[in-house]
Amino acid sequence: MKRLAFVAVAAAIVAWSAPTVLGFCGFYVSTADTKIFNKASQVVLVRDGDRTVMTMTNDFKGELKEFAVVIPVPTFLKREQIHVGEKSLVDHLDAYSAPRLVEYFDADPCRITMMREMAVPLAAPSAATAQDALSRARSLGVTIDAQYTVGEYDILILSAQQSSGLETWLRENGYKIPAGASPVIASYLKQNMRFFVAKVNLSEQAKLGFSYLRPLQVAYESPKFMLPIRLGMVNADGAQELFVYALTRNGRVETTNYRTVKLPTGMDLPVYLKEKGEFAKFYTAMFGHQVAQQENRPVFVEYAWDMRWCDPCAADPLSTRELRQLGVFWSEEGSTAPEVFMTRLHVRYDKAHFPEDLVFQETADKTNFQGRYVLRHPYLGSDTCAAAASYNRSLAERREQESQRLASLTGWDLAQIRRKNGLGEGPAAPAAWWEKLWKK
Repeated sequence: MKRLAFVAVAAAIVAWSAPTVLGFCGFYVSTADTKIFNKASQVVLVRDGDRTVMTMTNDFKGELKEFAVVIPVPTFLKREQIHVGEKSLVDHLDAYSAPRLVEYFDADPCRITMMREMAVPLAAPSAATAQDALSRARSLGVTIDAQYTVGEYDILILSAQQSSGLETWLRENGYKIPAGASPVIASYLKQNMRFFVAKVNLSEQAKLGFSYLRPLQVAYESPKFMLPIRLGMVNADGAQELFVYALTRNGRVETTNYRTVKLPTGMDLPVYLKEKGEFAKFYTAMFGHQVAQQENRPVFVEYAWDMRWCDPCAADPLSTRELRQLGVFWSEEGSTAPEVFMTRLHVRYDKAHFPEDLVFQETADKTNFQGRYVLRHPYLGSDTCAAAASYNRSLAERREQESQRLASLTGWDLAQIRRKNGLGEGPAAPAAWWEKLWKK
Protein backbone atom coordinates (compact mmCIF):
# COMPACT_ATOMS: atom_id res chain seq x y z
CA MET A 1 0.00 0.00 0.00
CA LYS A 2 1.34 3.39 -0.90
CA ARG A 3 2.30 5.36 2.17
CA LEU A 4 0.08 8.34 2.91
CA ALA A 5 1.45 11.50 4.49
CA PHE A 6 0.03 13.63 7.21
CA VAL A 7 1.56 17.09 7.06
CA ALA A 8 0.60 19.01 10.15
CA VAL A 9 0.68 22.29 11.90
CA ALA A 10 2.85 22.29 14.96
CA ALA A 11 -0.32 22.54 17.00
CA ALA A 12 -2.93 20.68 15.07
CA ILE A 13 -1.57 17.56 13.35
CA VAL A 14 -4.35 17.46 10.78
CA ALA A 15 -4.58 14.85 8.05
CA TRP A 16 -4.81 15.87 4.41
CA SER A 17 -6.27 12.55 3.43
CA ALA A 18 -8.46 10.10 5.40
CA PRO A 19 -9.72 11.68 8.35
CA THR A 20 -8.71 28.44 47.39
CA VAL A 21 -10.89 25.39 47.03
CA LEU A 22 -12.76 26.25 50.27
CA GLY A 23 -14.12 29.36 48.59
CA PHE A 24 -16.09 27.26 46.12
CA CYS A 25 -19.60 26.17 47.04
CA GLY A 26 -20.79 24.10 44.14
CA PHE A 27 -20.03 20.79 42.51
CA TYR A 28 -19.14 19.93 39.00
CA VAL A 29 -21.75 18.47 36.74
CA SER A 30 -19.82 18.25 33.54
CA THR A 31 -16.86 19.72 31.72
CA ALA A 32 -16.42 20.76 28.12
CA ASP A 33 -13.33 18.81 27.18
CA THR A 34 -11.81 18.53 23.74
CA LYS A 35 -13.63 15.28 22.99
CA ILE A 36 -16.90 17.05 22.20
CA PHE A 37 -15.35 18.78 19.19
CA ASN A 38 -14.62 17.12 15.86
CA LYS A 39 -11.16 17.45 14.31
CA ALA A 40 -9.78 18.76 17.61
CA SER A 41 -6.02 18.98 18.06
CA GLN A 42 -4.06 19.87 21.18
CA VAL A 43 -0.67 21.41 21.83
CA VAL A 44 1.05 22.31 25.10
CA LEU A 45 3.44 25.27 24.92
CA VAL A 46 5.80 25.84 27.84
CA ARG A 47 7.53 29.18 27.37
CA ASP A 48 10.02 31.27 29.35
CA GLY A 49 12.23 33.82 27.64
CA ASP A 50 13.29 32.32 24.32
CA ARG A 51 12.96 28.75 25.59
CA THR A 52 10.03 26.67 24.43
CA VAL A 53 8.92 23.10 25.06
CA MET A 54 6.15 22.02 22.72
CA THR A 55 4.04 18.87 23.16
CA MET A 56 2.02 17.82 20.12
CA THR A 57 -0.78 15.27 20.25
CA ASN A 58 -2.55 13.66 17.33
CA ASP A 59 -5.70 11.64 16.81
CA PHE A 60 -4.55 9.69 13.77
CA LYS A 61 -6.80 6.77 12.88
CA GLY A 62 -5.61 4.11 10.49
CA GLU A 63 -2.67 1.85 9.87
CA LEU A 64 0.33 3.22 11.71
CA LYS A 65 2.62 2.43 8.78
CA GLU A 66 0.75 5.18 6.93
CA PHE A 67 1.42 7.84 9.57
CA ALA A 68 3.83 10.66 8.89
CA VAL A 69 3.97 14.24 10.08
CA VAL A 70 5.89 17.24 8.71
CA ILE A 71 6.17 20.27 11.00
CA PRO A 72 7.94 23.60 10.40
CA VAL A 73 10.30 24.37 13.30
CA PRO A 74 12.25 27.60 13.87
CA THR A 75 15.63 26.03 14.62
CA PHE A 76 17.76 22.91 14.29
CA LEU A 77 16.93 20.19 16.80
CA LYS A 78 19.42 17.76 18.34
CA ARG A 79 18.23 14.30 19.26
CA GLU A 80 18.31 15.19 22.96
CA GLN A 81 15.83 17.98 22.24
CA ILE A 82 13.18 15.49 21.08
CA HIS A 83 11.16 13.33 23.45
CA VAL A 84 8.11 11.08 23.38
CA GLY A 85 5.63 12.04 26.11
CA GLU A 86 2.46 10.62 27.61
CA LYS A 87 -1.03 11.51 26.38
CA SER A 88 -2.37 11.20 29.94
CA LEU A 89 -0.49 14.40 30.86
CA VAL A 90 -2.30 16.37 28.16
CA ASP A 91 -5.60 14.77 29.13
CA HIS A 92 -5.04 15.84 32.76
CA LEU A 93 -4.24 19.39 31.66
CA ASP A 94 -7.37 19.42 29.52
CA ALA A 95 -9.60 18.20 32.37
CA TYR A 96 -8.03 20.67 34.81
CA SER A 97 -8.68 23.68 32.58
CA ALA A 98 -11.92 22.72 30.80
CA PRO A 99 -14.96 25.00 30.93
CA ARG A 100 -17.43 23.48 33.32
CA LEU A 101 -21.00 23.40 34.51
CA VAL A 102 -21.54 23.83 38.27
CA GLU A 103 -24.69 23.65 40.32
CA TYR A 104 -26.06 25.25 43.45
CA PHE A 105 -29.18 24.47 45.52
CA ASP A 106 -31.50 27.15 46.87
CA ALA A 107 -31.96 27.15 50.66
CA ASP A 108 -35.33 26.89 52.39
CA PRO A 109 -36.65 30.46 52.07
CA CYS A 110 -38.41 30.10 55.46
CA ARG A 111 -35.18 29.52 57.31
CA ILE A 112 -32.01 31.52 57.65
CA THR A 113 -29.38 28.85 57.27
CA MET A 114 -25.97 28.62 55.87
CA MET A 115 -26.42 27.09 52.47
CA ARG A 116 -24.44 23.92 52.16
CA GLU A 117 -23.51 23.23 48.57
CA MET A 118 -21.69 20.25 47.31
CA ALA A 119 -18.79 20.65 45.15
CA VAL A 120 -20.32 18.64 43.42
CA PRO A 121 7.89 3.61 9.55
CA LEU A 122 9.83 1.84 8.03
CA ALA A 123 12.79 -0.59 8.04
CA ALA A 124 16.21 1.05 8.24
CA PRO A 125 17.81 1.27 4.77
CA SER A 126 21.15 -0.29 3.94
CA ALA A 127 24.28 1.89 4.01
CA ALA A 128 24.40 2.03 0.20
CA THR A 129 20.73 2.92 -0.05
CA ALA A 130 21.17 5.59 2.61
CA GLN A 131 24.07 7.10 0.68
CA ASP A 132 22.02 7.18 -2.51
CA ALA A 133 19.23 8.91 -0.63
CA LEU A 134 21.60 11.56 0.69
CA SER A 135 22.99 12.18 -2.79
CA ARG A 136 19.51 12.55 -4.24
CA ALA A 137 18.53 14.95 -1.47
CA ARG A 138 21.61 17.08 -2.12
CA SER A 139 20.85 17.22 -5.84
CA LEU A 140 17.45 18.68 -4.99
CA GLY A 141 18.90 21.27 -2.61
CA VAL A 142 17.59 19.37 0.40
CA THR A 143 19.83 18.79 3.41
CA ILE A 144 19.12 16.05 5.91
CA ASP A 145 20.52 17.90 8.91
CA ALA A 146 19.94 15.02 11.31
CA GLN A 147 18.10 11.73 11.69
CA TYR A 148 17.12 10.08 14.95
CA THR A 149 15.03 7.29 16.38
CA VAL A 150 13.21 8.51 19.49
CA GLY A 151 10.87 6.02 21.11
CA GLU A 152 8.62 4.68 18.37
CA TYR A 153 9.38 7.49 15.92
CA ASP A 154 11.97 7.81 13.16
CA ILE A 155 12.72 11.52 12.84
CA LEU A 156 14.44 13.66 10.21
CA ILE A 157 15.42 17.33 10.45
CA LEU A 158 15.38 18.83 6.95
CA SER A 159 16.41 22.14 5.45
CA ALA A 160 16.12 23.18 1.84
CA GLN A 161 17.14 25.86 -0.62
CA GLN A 162 13.80 26.09 -2.37
CA SER A 163 10.30 24.73 -1.99
CA SER A 164 10.24 22.84 -5.30
CA GLY A 165 13.25 20.72 -4.33
CA LEU A 166 11.80 19.96 -0.92
CA GLU A 167 8.43 19.04 -2.41
CA THR A 168 10.09 16.73 -4.94
CA TRP A 169 12.09 15.02 -2.20
CA LEU A 170 8.99 14.56 -0.05
CA ARG A 171 7.01 13.06 -2.92
CA GLU A 172 9.83 10.72 -3.93
CA ASN A 173 9.93 9.49 -0.34
CA GLY A 174 6.24 8.70 -0.22
CA TYR A 175 4.83 11.92 1.21
CA LYS A 176 1.62 13.13 -0.37
CA ILE A 177 1.86 16.90 -0.87
CA PRO A 178 -1.47 18.52 -1.77
CA ALA A 179 -2.00 21.20 -4.33
CA GLY A 180 -1.48 24.66 -2.89
CA ALA A 181 1.30 23.72 -0.48
CA SER A 182 4.12 25.33 -2.49
CA PRO A 183 3.69 28.98 -1.44
CA VAL A 184 3.25 27.98 2.19
CA ILE A 185 6.40 25.84 2.17
CA ALA A 186 8.29 28.63 0.37
CA SER A 187 7.27 31.17 3.01
CA TYR A 188 8.66 28.96 5.78
CA LEU A 189 11.93 28.52 3.90
CA LYS A 190 12.24 32.31 3.55
CA GLN A 191 12.03 32.48 7.36
CA ASN A 192 14.94 30.01 7.54
CA MET A 193 12.75 27.44 9.20
CA ARG A 194 13.53 23.72 9.10
CA PHE A 195 11.15 20.81 8.83
CA PHE A 196 10.68 18.16 11.49
CA VAL A 197 9.57 14.90 9.86
CA ALA A 198 8.38 11.92 11.91
CA LYS A 199 7.23 8.42 10.95
CA VAL A 200 6.31 5.46 13.09
CA ASN A 201 9.01 2.81 13.47
CA LEU A 202 6.81 -0.26 13.78
CA SER A 203 9.51 -2.57 15.13
CA GLU A 204 10.44 -0.10 17.87
CA GLN A 205 6.78 0.39 18.72
CA ALA A 206 6.33 -3.38 19.04
CA LYS A 207 9.31 -3.58 21.41
CA LEU A 208 7.89 -0.78 23.54
CA GLY A 209 4.44 -2.37 23.61
CA PHE A 210 2.36 0.67 22.70
CA SER A 211 -0.73 0.32 20.51
CA TYR A 212 -1.29 4.07 20.13
CA LEU A 213 0.75 7.09 19.13
CA ARG A 214 2.21 9.01 22.04
CA PRO A 215 2.72 12.79 21.87
CA LEU A 216 5.94 14.17 20.45
CA GLN A 217 7.79 16.82 22.46
CA VAL A 218 10.49 19.19 21.28
CA ALA A 219 12.56 21.69 23.30
CA TYR A 220 14.26 24.58 21.55
CA GLU A 221 15.39 28.20 21.87
CA SER A 222 14.06 30.83 19.50
CA PRO A 223 12.76 34.40 19.79
CA LYS A 224 9.78 33.20 17.75
CA PHE A 225 6.81 32.32 19.97
CA MET A 226 4.45 30.94 17.39
CA LEU A 227 2.59 27.96 15.96
CA PRO A 228 2.63 27.28 12.22
CA ILE A 229 -0.92 26.37 11.27
CA ARG A 230 -1.02 27.14 7.55
CA LEU A 231 0.24 23.81 6.24
CA GLY A 232 -2.57 21.98 7.99
CA MET A 233 -5.13 24.10 6.11
CA VAL A 234 -3.84 23.61 2.58
CA ASN A 235 -6.19 20.75 1.84
CA ALA A 236 -8.23 20.58 5.07
CA ASP A 237 -11.84 19.47 4.93
CA GLY A 238 -13.52 22.37 6.71
CA ALA A 239 -12.59 24.29 9.82
CA GLN A 240 -10.22 22.81 12.38
CA GLU A 241 -10.40 23.00 16.19
CA LEU A 242 -7.20 23.81 18.06
CA PHE A 243 -6.63 23.87 21.83
CA VAL A 244 -3.43 25.51 23.07
CA TYR A 245 -2.40 25.05 26.72
CA ALA A 246 0.27 27.69 27.37
CA LEU A 247 2.33 27.41 30.57
CA THR A 248 4.42 30.46 31.45
CA ARG A 249 5.93 32.12 34.51
CA ASN A 250 4.54 35.62 34.42
CA GLY A 251 1.01 35.84 33.05
CA ARG A 252 -1.62 35.17 30.42
CA VAL A 253 -0.70 34.35 26.84
CA GLU A 254 -2.44 36.01 23.91
CA THR A 255 -2.07 36.19 20.14
CA THR A 256 -0.51 39.31 18.64
CA ASN A 257 -1.81 38.97 15.08
CA TYR A 258 -5.39 37.97 15.90
CA ARG A 259 -7.83 39.23 18.50
CA THR A 260 -7.82 37.30 21.79
CA VAL A 261 -11.30 37.28 23.33
CA LYS A 262 -12.63 35.82 26.59
CA LEU A 263 -15.66 33.58 26.26
CA PRO A 264 -18.90 34.54 28.04
CA THR A 265 -18.84 33.11 31.54
CA GLY A 266 -20.51 33.12 34.97
CA MET A 267 -24.16 33.19 33.92
CA ASP A 268 -27.10 31.18 35.31
CA LEU A 269 -28.61 28.75 32.81
CA PRO A 270 -31.55 26.30 32.83
CA VAL A 271 -31.19 23.29 35.11
CA TYR A 272 -32.02 20.84 32.32
CA LEU A 273 -28.50 21.29 30.95
CA LYS A 274 -27.48 18.79 33.64
CA GLU A 275 -29.19 16.01 31.70
CA LYS A 276 -26.99 13.58 29.82
CA GLY A 277 -25.44 15.12 26.75
CA GLU A 278 -27.09 18.52 27.17
CA PHE A 279 -23.99 20.38 28.36
CA ALA A 280 -21.95 19.11 25.43
CA LYS A 281 -24.68 20.31 23.04
CA PHE A 282 -24.81 23.66 24.81
CA TYR A 283 -21.07 24.22 24.78
CA THR A 284 -20.52 23.31 21.15
CA ALA A 285 -23.45 25.50 20.11
CA MET A 286 -22.36 28.37 22.34
CA PHE A 287 -18.80 28.25 21.04
CA GLY A 288 -19.95 28.12 17.42
CA HIS A 289 -22.36 31.02 17.98
CA GLN A 290 -19.61 33.14 19.57
CA VAL A 291 -17.26 32.34 16.68
CA ALA A 292 -19.89 33.47 14.17
CA GLN A 293 -20.69 36.65 16.10
CA GLN A 294 -16.97 37.50 16.08
CA GLU A 295 -16.81 36.90 12.30
CA ASN A 296 -14.79 33.68 12.65
CA ARG A 297 -11.58 35.53 13.48
CA PRO A 298 -10.81 35.53 17.22
CA VAL A 299 -8.81 33.26 19.45
CA PHE A 300 -10.85 32.52 22.59
CA VAL A 301 -9.60 32.30 26.18
CA GLU A 302 -11.32 29.43 28.01
CA TYR A 303 -9.15 29.44 31.15
CA ALA A 304 -6.39 31.60 32.67
CA TRP A 305 -5.14 30.87 36.20
CA ASP A 306 -2.13 30.70 38.50
CA MET A 307 -1.61 26.95 38.83
CA ARG A 308 -0.40 27.19 42.44
CA TRP A 309 -4.07 27.27 43.45
CA CYS A 310 -7.51 26.92 41.90
CA ASP A 311 -11.07 27.87 42.83
CA PRO A 312 -12.65 25.66 41.75
CA CYS A 313 -10.56 22.78 40.53
CA ALA A 314 -12.41 20.78 37.89
CA ALA A 315 -9.74 18.10 38.25
CA ASP A 316 -6.85 17.51 40.62
CA PRO A 317 -4.05 20.03 40.09
CA LEU A 318 -1.05 18.75 38.21
CA SER A 319 1.86 17.63 40.35
CA THR A 320 5.31 19.16 40.08
CA ARG A 321 6.45 15.94 38.41
CA GLU A 322 3.71 16.12 35.78
CA LEU A 323 4.51 19.75 35.04
CA ARG A 324 8.17 18.84 34.70
CA GLN A 325 7.29 16.10 32.23
CA LEU A 326 5.30 18.59 30.18
CA GLY A 327 8.38 20.79 29.97
CA VAL A 328 8.18 23.20 32.91
CA PHE A 329 11.95 23.23 33.16
CA TRP A 330 12.09 25.73 36.05
CA SER A 331 10.34 23.24 38.38
CA GLU A 332 12.30 20.81 40.54
CA GLU A 333 11.28 17.35 41.73
CA GLY A 334 9.97 17.43 45.31
CA SER A 335 9.66 21.20 45.38
CA THR A 336 6.51 23.10 46.19
CA ALA A 337 4.27 24.02 43.30
CA PRO A 338 6.31 25.99 40.76
CA GLU A 339 5.27 29.40 39.58
CA VAL A 340 3.21 28.56 36.51
CA PHE A 341 0.43 30.55 34.91
CA MET A 342 -1.77 28.59 32.56
CA THR A 343 -3.70 29.94 29.60
CA ARG A 344 -6.09 27.73 27.66
CA LEU A 345 -6.84 29.05 24.18
CA HIS A 346 -9.40 27.64 21.74
CA VAL A 347 -9.50 28.60 18.08
CA ARG A 348 -11.60 27.39 15.17
CA TYR A 349 -9.59 28.21 12.10
CA ASP A 350 -9.70 27.92 8.35
CA LYS A 351 -7.70 29.32 5.45
CA ALA A 352 -10.10 32.19 4.75
CA HIS A 353 -10.04 33.66 8.26
CA PHE A 354 -6.59 32.65 9.54
CA PRO A 355 -4.16 33.38 6.69
CA GLU A 356 -1.21 33.76 9.08
CA ASP A 357 0.40 31.45 11.61
CA LEU A 358 -0.44 32.09 15.25
CA VAL A 359 2.03 34.45 16.94
CA PHE A 360 1.92 34.69 20.74
CA GLN A 361 3.16 36.90 23.53
CA GLU A 362 3.25 36.45 27.28
CA THR A 363 1.60 39.31 29.14
CA ALA A 364 1.89 40.49 32.75
CA ASP A 365 -1.86 39.99 33.22
CA LYS A 366 -2.50 37.48 36.03
CA THR A 367 -6.25 38.05 36.25
CA ASN A 368 -7.93 34.70 36.87
CA PHE A 369 -10.57 33.59 34.39
CA GLN A 370 -12.53 30.42 33.72
CA GLY A 371 -15.40 29.34 31.53
CA ARG A 372 -18.04 28.48 34.14
CA TYR A 373 -21.81 28.06 33.75
CA VAL A 374 -24.19 27.85 36.72
CA LEU A 375 -27.30 25.76 37.45
CA ARG A 376 -29.45 26.89 40.39
CA HIS A 377 -31.90 24.26 41.63
CA PRO A 378 -35.08 25.63 43.22
CA TYR A 379 -36.05 24.71 46.77
CA LEU A 380 -38.71 22.00 46.55
CA GLY A 381 -40.05 22.02 50.12
CA SER A 382 -43.68 22.83 51.04
CA ASP A 383 -43.14 25.65 53.52
CA THR A 384 -45.92 28.25 53.47
CA CYS A 385 -44.38 31.34 55.05
CA ALA A 386 -44.59 34.72 53.35
CA ALA A 387 -40.98 34.40 52.21
CA ALA A 388 -41.79 31.08 50.53
CA ALA A 389 -44.73 32.58 48.65
CA SER A 390 -42.56 35.42 47.38
CA TYR A 391 -39.81 32.96 46.47
CA ASN A 392 -42.17 30.75 44.48
CA ARG A 393 -43.48 33.73 42.52
CA SER A 394 -39.91 34.64 41.56
CA LEU A 395 -39.06 31.23 40.10
CA ALA A 396 -40.95 31.67 36.83
CA GLU A 397 -39.21 34.98 36.23
CA ARG A 398 -35.86 33.36 36.99
CA ARG A 399 -36.53 30.53 34.54
CA GLU A 400 -37.50 33.04 31.88
CA GLN A 401 -34.25 34.96 32.36
CA GLU A 402 -32.27 31.71 32.18
CA SER A 403 -34.07 30.73 28.99
CA GLN A 404 -33.44 34.05 27.29
CA ARG A 405 -29.80 33.95 28.32
CA LEU A 406 -29.35 30.47 26.87
CA ALA A 407 -30.97 31.51 23.60
CA SER A 408 -28.71 34.56 23.40
CA LEU A 409 -25.57 32.48 23.97
CA THR A 410 -26.37 29.73 21.50
CA GLY A 411 -28.82 31.10 18.94
CA TRP A 412 -31.25 28.29 19.85
CA ASP A 413 -35.02 28.72 19.48
CA LEU A 414 -36.36 30.46 22.58
CA ALA A 415 -39.77 28.74 22.50
CA GLN A 416 -38.14 25.33 22.55
CA ILE A 417 -35.85 26.34 25.41
CA ARG A 418 -38.85 27.59 27.38
CA ARG A 419 -40.67 24.28 26.97
CA LYS A 420 -37.64 22.30 28.16
CA ASN A 421 -37.26 24.73 31.07
CA GLY A 422 -40.82 24.13 32.30
CA LEU A 423 -42.33 27.38 31.01
CA GLY A 424 -44.60 26.06 28.27
CA GLU A 425 -44.54 28.55 25.43
CA GLY A 426 -43.43 31.29 27.80
CA PRO A 427 -45.21 34.39 29.04
CA ALA A 428 -48.15 35.60 27.02
CA ALA A 429 -47.83 38.85 25.18
CA PRO A 430 -49.09 41.78 27.28
CA ALA A 431 -52.67 42.80 26.60
CA ALA A 432 -53.28 45.87 24.50
CA TRP A 433 -54.17 48.95 26.47
CA TRP A 434 -57.76 48.91 25.26
CA GLU A 435 -58.59 45.20 25.74
CA LYS A 436 -59.84 45.59 29.33
CA LEU A 437 -61.32 49.04 28.82
CA TRP A 438 -65.01 48.05 28.76
CA LYS A 439 -64.88 44.58 30.30
CA LYS A 440 -67.00 44.04 33.40
